[in-house]
Amino acid sequence: MGQKIKLSILDQSPVRAGGTASQAIKETIELARLADRLGYTRYWVSEHHNITSLAGSTPEVLIAHLAGETKHIRLGSGGIMLPNHSSLKVAENFRMLETLFPGRIDLGLGRAPGGDRITSSLLNPSNTFSEQDFIQQIVDLQGFLTDSPDPASVQAHIRAIPIADTVPHLWMLTSSGHSGLVAAHFGMALSFAQFINPVGGPQAVKAYRESFHPSDQFAQPYATVGIFVLCADTEEKARELQAVMDWRFLSIEKGIRSGLSTYDEVKNIQYTQAELSRIQFNRARMIAGTPEQVKQQIEQLAVDYQIDEIVAATITYDFADRIRSYELLAEAFELTPYAEKAECFSS
Repeated sequence: MGQKIKLSILDQSPVRAGGTASQAIKETIELARLADRLGYTRYWVSEHHNITSLAGSTPEVLIAHLAGETKHIRLGSGGIMLPNHSSLKVAENFRMLETLFPGRIDLGLGRAPGGDRITSSLLNPSNTFSEQDFIQQIVDLQGFLTDSPDPASVQAHIRAIPIADTVPHLWMLTSSGHSGLVAAHFGMALSFAQFINPVGGPQAVKAYRESFHPSDQFAQPYATVGIFVLCADTEEKARELQAVMDWRFLSIEKGIRSGLSTYDEVKNIQYTQAELSRIQFNRARMIAGTPEQVKQQIEQLAVDYQIDEIVAATITYDFADRIRSYELLAEAFELTPYAEKAECFSS
């Protein structure tokens, strides 16, 4: 800590109730352009399968388009669910991205299926869901990306094409902390998903730092935390946005995968005591309020984790509310637009 807090974005390309996937992807493109102009550090897109309320299933394809629509911001996966794929194909996909957009690509990896196990087994029929196989995939992936596989392995006779001059930054995603130790072993950066699990994050990041082995990419441990952020001009508006997310979390926990509802559709719902307890728990997965309130909470989160970068995920029914939230967040933290950065550099 001690440096100015950097802000990044995780976009799951949410589909609202009554909306379409095409609409969601168009909004992702518009939001990436905005983030690029406002001075956000990185823009990550996710991998989900068999979930109709989320349109992001192929981050490697979406990243290519978003990178072409932006000029400065880093683009990446939050993340590639590695067991769903072969290490060689992931290496080739991201080598191509790095060849097209050198120095702007992050390869965030995850172990979760990004959906249900049946779908995951169809994506990769050889997937055994074992820890050992996951570790071996990381070893193979690093070898392919750096042209330095184990000389005794079959990978030594195979090159990931195209040969690239640079390597995408490797990140590990975790919501439990276990993968943080894997990231530490391989010298990768780490992003803890508090938007999934609000418990144990600071401890997981601390353990990652203490176990970190330097790599060619990262001489020192580097960590971020991802959290849902709902920033609005007024407290009343922020409470409305939060109420919609309260219902969304409960719906997902009940197996309901419909698109995001409006505030009018959820405002009169009467919750049971058990549901109210879950709402209280889930609110630790998000930060909501006016710009000043949100800034204070994010600054405290950064202190708790001892980090300098927050990854904000914002889901709202109206896209205008989502845009406004990111605009207010950028203003609150006085992000420097890239055009101004370029002017300062040239002068």
